[in-house]
Amino acid sequence: MFRSSLADAPLVREPLHAPVAHLIRGGVIEGIHYGSVVVLGADGEVQFQLGDIEAAFYPRSALKPVQAVAMVRAGLPLDGDLLSLTAASHSGEERHLAGTRRILELAELTEDDLRNVMDMPFDPVVRDDWVREGRMPSRLAQNCSGKHAAMLYTCKLNGWSLDDYLDPGHPLQQAIAEIVEDLTGQRIAQVTVDGCGAPLFSVSLHGLARAAARITTAAPGIPEARVADAMREHAEMASGSGRDVAALMRAVPGLLAKDGFEGVQVAALPDGRAVAVKIADGANRARVPVAAAALARVGVDPVLLTEFGGEALLGGGRPVGSIRPVRALDPVAVSV
Repeated sequence: MFRSSLADAPLVREPLHAPVAHLIRGGVIEGIHYGSVVVLGADGEVQFQLGDIEAAFYPRSALKPVQAVAMVRAGLPLDGDLLSLTAASHSGEERHLAGTRRILELAELTEDDLRNVMDMPFDPVVRDDWVREGRMPSRLAQNCSGKHAAMLYTCKLNGWSLDDYLDPGHPLQQAIAEIVEDLTGQRIAQVTVDGCGAPLFSVSLHGLARAAARITTAAPGIPEARVADAMREHAEMASGSGRDVAALMRAVPGLLAKDGFEGVQVAALPDGRAVAVKIADGANRARVPVAAAALARVGVDPVLLTEFGGEALLGGGRPVGSIRPVRALDPVAVSV
């Protein structure tokens, strides 16, 4: 790897976001979501952009597939459902907890070795069940526990220290940072701490889309392809039952998709077409319809994306409006 060939780090500045979705109630624009969108063609070139795709931003959990690739490159021997869980923002279902325990058992470690924060399950239904049962927050239930268990396993295999595996200077985090730069094609602008306690690397929205395309176009059998295959084949393990990310991967053949807190979404097709979305105010309700519109614009059949048009706005319990991506995101004829 020739790190000198990397592009400079994106600038840390106020992003120049643009309107990406309107809230229409009774035929009137009631609200506007700002954000940025980038669409890459199969040749890797920017086919469409809206807002600011080059400013530094935090991909949040949308970067987890890249982190998983880094761990596999460092010797993590997982595949299938456990590798999908490594890249997951899981819902805290029993399958996710059991999978995390399996990874820890392979590493001959326990939940006590995890250093992610304690939390209740992410899925509201599962969380309500926990409350009714009197269960308390735990590191295992927190949505990043699969990633943290895999981080510990990677450290164990390499003889790296365990207690400080979340330190940005730790060999594991240095290895992850190197792969983040490799796959995004640019230097990291800033490092901070994600919600789970792991280092979080700032790149550009363009760089995030480029990394996703690199992962989905990788040759069979190499770490990138192993991660993509695992997430697509075990979509519910990478998210959860009823989650829009899993539904999106099921609906669009070959699609790899990952969401992140604060309105981030990335998705890529096997031929390298990719989209990345950042909703400026972090609103989840705008993330999915905007991402679906971007996928339609890059050539995905809109019929496959029908269920991802966004939640209806209610008045008196009845639908009276909707969230609509701006006209610039309307599908256009695309040569594939």
